[in-house]
Amino acid sequence: MADARSPVSDSTQVLREEFRRHLEMFYARLNLAPPYESVEKAIRALTTLVHAFPADERSKIVADPSLQWQHFRTAFETSGLVKKHRGIIIGLVRDRAAVNLPVEYDHFLNFFRG
Repeated sequence: MADARSPVSDSTQVLREEFRRHLEMFYARLNLAPPYESVEKAIRALTTLVHAFPADERSKIVADPSLQWQHFRTAFETSGLVKKHRGIIIGLVRDRAAVNLPVEYDHFLNFFRG
């Protein structure tokens, strides 16, 4: 029997799962409880964003981590996650070396720097 999933939903699902994984790591490494409703809102924002692209563009995004981070950053901002735990995160990122996150997470951390 043929797989009923389309490439469109597969690429979107891959991006959603990758984004969720990054959000979970972001909050875990900062020792913060993720704002669950806002995380879900961010994932919906990413889904809406990538659905606007043709299938070939979504495939390019899946294959290119730098493109993924651009869209993850947009969804992070538009969903309102930049407002959650803001004061705490600003305090934590004053010393970037003390933050236990890979450099690509600066896409999120830069929202919290002065």
